[in-house]
Amino acid sequence: MEIILPDGSRRTYPRGVRAADVVRDIGPRLARDAIAVKLDDEILELFRTLDRGGRFVVLTWKDEEGRYCYRHTAAHVLAQAVKRLYPDADLAIGPPIDDGFYYDIDLDKRLTPDDLEAIEAEMRRIIAEDLPLERFELPREEALRLMEERGEPYKIELINDLGDDQVISFYRQGEFVDLCRGPHAASTGRIKAVKLLNVAGAYWRGDENRPMLQRIYGTAFESEQELQEFLWRREEARRRDHRRLGPELDLFHFDDVAPGYAFWHPKGTIIYNELVRLSRELQSRYGYQEVRAPDILKTDLWRISGHWEHYRENMFLIEDEGTVYGVKPMNCPGHALIFKARTRSYRDLPLRMAEYGHLNRFERSGTLHGLLRARGFVQDDAHLFVREDQIEDEILHCLALVDEIYGRIFEMDYSIDLSTRPDDFMGDPALWDRAESMLASALERAGRSYRVAEKEGNFYGPKLDFHMVDSLGRRWQCATVQLDFQMPQRFDLVYTGEDGREHRPVMIHRAIMGSLERFIGILLEHFAGAFPTWLSPVQARVIPVAADYAGYARQVRDRLAGRGLRAEVDERNEKVGWKIRQAQLEKVPYMLVVGAREAEAGTVAVRHRDQGDLGVMPVDALVDQLAAEVESRSLRPRVGAEGAD
Repeated sequence: MEIILPDGSRRTYPRGVRAADVVRDIGPRLARDAIAVKLDDEILELFRTLDRGGRFVVLTWKDEEGRYCYRHTAAHVLAQAVKRLYPDADLAIGPPIDDGFYYDIDLDKRLTPDDLEAIEAEMRRIIAEDLPLERFELPREEALRLMEERGEPYKIELINDLGDDQVISFYRQGEFVDLCRGPHAASTGRIKAVKLLNVAGAYWRGDENRPMLQRIYGTAFESEQELQEFLWRREEARRRDHRRLGPELDLFHFDDVAPGYAFWHPKGTIIYNELVRLSRELQSRYGYQEVRAPDILKTDLWRISGHWEHYRENMFLIEDEGTVYGVKPMNCPGHALIFKARTRSYRDLPLRMAEYGHLNRFERSGTLHGLLRARGFVQDDAHLFVREDQIEDEILHCLALVDEIYGRIFEMDYSIDLSTRPDDFMGDPALWDRAESMLASALERAGRSYRVAEKEGNFYGPKLDFHMVDSLGRRWQCATVQLDFQMPQRFDLVYTGEDGREHRPVMIHRAIMGSLERFIGILLEHFAGAFPTWLSPVQARVIPVAADYAGYARQVRDRLAGRGLRAEVDERNEKVGWKIRQAQLEKVPYMLVVGAREAEAGTVAVRHRDQGDLGVMPVDALVDQLAAEVESRSLRPRVGAEGAD
């Protein structure tokens, strides 16, 4: 049989050759790094034998699929350690996840941090034993008998739920056997660095009417250094948690009277409004027109749009005098009605409608996560009604907006996913194929690399999802561009073409920052609360060294305010050092200390929260430089000798 390697070269091997032997034949270094292999689209363990040829890829730690196998095996090591220490524990499921793995167990004893340490120590012993993994399959009755003998009720339920045509496979390592599809690493000794993180509650199969299990979270890495770097990032993320920083910095808070909704304080509202102002400035360059649509609409509309069929469980519903209304979770149906409200010509297109509308989505309480997953939010939302020949240009304009926000202003890297037709799609598959092709063509025309995310599109159309990378290396999906042939059909939207006949427009759904709440939460953690000066609620705090100089401090503040800068005076009867420390704790970018010499000379002593003492400056020079920094929306300080250029 013939094996085709990634470089296009071909090698011939006898049927039944082990994957590990093929890898070893390719090269000893690759054999050392290998975790699993991929034959065409099938991932196989190194101990598996090959019964056919095909495209052959060796998966290492560098590959997402390699890390999946590695951490999947770590989850089995965790389960084996639990069974050794707590033989009465019942095992549920244990998959790999982003940056780690977990295993759900049913155990009468409530696990403590000390228990996790003991389990982790047992995992290390299992890893040191370097137990080889073995895969085997059983007929349904034998599989059920095996799990009954081993006292695993959750596994029995999983087997009973499998279809008649599904393979029932198990993996064995030493005395441990688990129901599992795989794939895995070849042995427990392949795991180099492992750490258990915490334990949490989780309902069996996510059903609150089923047993509450204990979910043990862990992570595994190729080296101890990578593990320690991850643990540092994790601790840093905890320190930066927006749910802690928001109230500490007096930006917002949450209250049980409104689960999933933020209460925005004056300082937080400043950040909110600055982002909206930025969005409006950028959109005005591309000819967007701002609109407003109602927040509550009859279900008739949601039936037409398809949301009633595909999204009803995520909507808040209101009944009034026998009529059911839906609180809008999306702006698109309202914009379709605005388009339809008057006769449109080909000369009107592209028509770009923007709305900062309040959206409400019923997220289950267990999924809520501060600003990052809320029930109420506002998007920098827009819908573009275009002719087919305008699609690529409009997609390119959307890419330019993404570059402006993420590239130029916030200097964040991002990647692009092209998400294709899901199983519950709406409309004609041929239209979907065309839409997907158009998105791919626009990306290729722009010279952008992208990943195809199979079946992850919206029910009404394929989309581009933009994943930004924050200062801790975490990926966040914010911007989205979605191509929709379906909704114009469902709303019977038309325009008069140059030929005098009616034509159907295409609809592009587009959000650049996405949910402003989510975007602020991400930025808050990205900057650890220390927003760039243009986005900071208080940009400068004037600190008089004594009450005698409060009047001069107010004059300085007024000069700053006169240039549109956000400044305040700290007139509290405290020492200067205490006031400076408080300003730094509140993440104020600039502290301006004034006393007798400064009042007499018309100067200020400037400190920056990160750079420290910047020296004494004339007030006029300070105001000019600070205004220039804010106007440019710079991420870096530009006040002082270095900022005078």
